Amino acid sequence: MLTRLKTGPKAVGAKQSRRAIADDRCACAFLAADADPNLTDPIRSLCREHDVPVEEVSTMKALGAACGISVGAAVAVLLRE
Repeated sequence: MLTRLKTGPKAVGAKQSRRAIADDRCACAFLAADADPNLTDPIRSLCREHDVPVEEVSTMKALGAACGISVGAAVAVLLRE
């Protein structure tokens, strides 16, 4: 599903991802394993509350690349189509 981030509708970053999850527009969330837990843990909890599946990506750099951006990303979500 990580490859769908490059072409599918997505939100990248904690603030946009949190909003998409809270609005029930999120199909799946991706969290970077090397990101600050103070940033990712609240999003993981929000995903649990909204029954959103979470996939862990090894690094922020890999998640950023999967999203088609040149910088790392701690959080990204795949939006429902």
